[in-house]
Amino acid sequence: MRRRPVLPSHHDDTDKGGGKPASSRLCFLATLCAMFWVLIFYFHFAVVSNEPDASAAQAGGVRIARARLQLPEPDGAVRHDMPLVPPARASEPPPSVARPKEVVVEEKPAAGARQEEAQPKVAAPYPFERALKTAENKSDPCGGRYIYVHELPPRFNEDMLRDCEKLSVWTNMCRFMSNDGLGPPLSDEEGVFSSTGWYGTNQFSVDVIFGNRMKQYECLTNDSSIAAAVFVPFYAGFDIARYLWGYNISTRDAASLDLVDWLMKKPEWNVMGGRDHFLVAGRITWDFRRLTEEESDWGSKLLFLPAAKNMSMLVVESSPWNSNDFGIPYPTYFHPAKDADVFLWQDRMRSLERPWLFSFAGAPRPGDPMSIRGQLIDQCRSSSVCKLLECDLGESKCHSPSTIMKMFQSSLFCLQPQGDSYTRRSAFDSILAGCIPVFFHPGSAYVQYTWHLPKNYTRYSVFIPEDDIRAKNASIEERLKSIHPDVVKNMREEVINLIPRVIYADPRSKLETLKDAFDVSIEAIINKVTKLRRDIIAGREDKDFIEENSWKYSLLEDGQRTIGPHEWDPFFSKRKEKGGDPSSSAAEAAKNSWKSEQRGQN
Repeated sequence: MRRRPVLPSHHDDTDKGGGKPASSRLCFLATLCAMFWVLIFYFHFAVVSNEPDASAAQAGGVRIARARLQLPEPDGAVRHDMPLVPPARASEPPPSVARPKEVVVEEKPAAGARQEEAQPKVAAPYPFERALKTAENKSDPCGGRYIYVHELPPRFNEDMLRDCEKLSVWTNMCRFMSNDGLGPPLSDEEGVFSSTGWYGTNQFSVDVIFGNRMKQYECLTNDSSIAAAVFVPFYAGFDIARYLWGYNISTRDAASLDLVDWLMKKPEWNVMGGRDHFLVAGRITWDFRRLTEEESDWGSKLLFLPAAKNMSMLVVESSPWNSNDFGIPYPTYFHPAKDADVFLWQDRMRSLERPWLFSFAGAPRPGDPMSIRGQLIDQCRSSSVCKLLECDLGESKCHSPSTIMKMFQSSLFCLQPQGDSYTRRSAFDSILAGCIPVFFHPGSAYVQYTWHLPKNYTRYSVFIPEDDIRAKNASIEERLKSIHPDVVKNMREEVINLIPRVIYADPRSKLETLKDAFDVSIEAIINKVTKLRRDIIAGREDKDFIEENSWKYSLLEDGQRTIGPHEWDPFFSKRKEKGGDPSSSAAEAAKNSWKSEQRGQN
């Protein structure tokens, strides 16, 4: 009988040397266990411990995105404030608007991530970009046309009107402040005017007329961030008129310095350093361009203040050599309340018989050797086709709106030499009467009112250089007779069509379809600021701009940027060639203009 073999025991194997001792097996198992826990702790501290940092970076990115989109933080979230756009600095206005600093969103890359995959830099927007984007909203009739008006303390405007008897040394301006600055209504005994809309308007009343028109502007806004431009309702013309005679320069400059200090503290100023701000002064620019600190020097230094150099100032006569002022028309006597009033007047001017070839209303300037008025008067006297209205002292007819308008309405051409300065109100009275103006200096209209008058001056006027008159090389009568009747007819029609653009409508109403001088000015200012903003965004800067040649830039067509020699260079350089400052000569002319104001002339 076979016996089953007996299995060997562990002791047997051990004894025979065929296995491992029991203590060795336990050490092996302990080692494996220790390695397992080492890996666990390594994974926890080396990998998992980095995840909160990554989460924090992601949370920071979300907060930044929320801030840009103006989304609220989740309930209970801890907000870490961080400025996305650096605040503008309240300092002297910079020559240009600097691009806001870039906002960099940095995330700590996870382990193993490539450095190139970091978040890109994001450029902060300019503070005026929101205003530019309003023009893209085609459903908004005011898109791109909003105006923000500063609420100035009354000392800058309304207080002056309350003290209207102090606005002029020679004239009580209170009666001219009636009817929102239009003055008293004019009677029509001679049948010269139409039935409504005619007022005895003072030629220096644009401050208040423009301000009252602005109150009726259809696109005013209280949100300056969407404004295409910012209006400063400072009555600069009325302010300086109070102090031109018998006051020291500190008094003359006080309100201007006060205004600038007030404006520069406002957040609206910091958006563009004042380059989107504009104001109006119903006087010639030389009243605000005092060259020195001498008490005997003329006017204030408003337009030479650093802050004012950034703003745009609308004046009835601008400087050809400076870029911060722009010419707007003198006020005429006609202020229509509705379109129909304008159309009726234009039709009336078309139908008038004009027996006189040309006419002139004015006085000689015997104290000014450069004036050609004496020669114009002599030529008119010797011509059988010229009507002359001499305005020497005591000639009351020259102060009568009906007399002046009646003469212009009966003439084909109206002579418009320089006044005491480059310009005169009479030029706009002649256009209102449908009379073709004849100019003798380009500074009298062509480089002044480029917003309101065609740049091609031959369409609506005749130009005879002053030197031709001085040298007696030009017969005005022969020159005007040489123009073909069909050309004269076309020119007169052009003049009549210009009437709405050179008059100020009644501030208490609004023209329906026509643009008056106010509308044209506002449109031009908005276009100017809008172009500047777009150039800033695009990085376009005209480094070759020469301020002394400002008059040339105003004659450039849209899209043109380069200037060169011009046929009118002699008119704007002669004074400097003689060693004098043209601004100084113009300021002297401004001082002389008060003689005319003293006489009550227009």
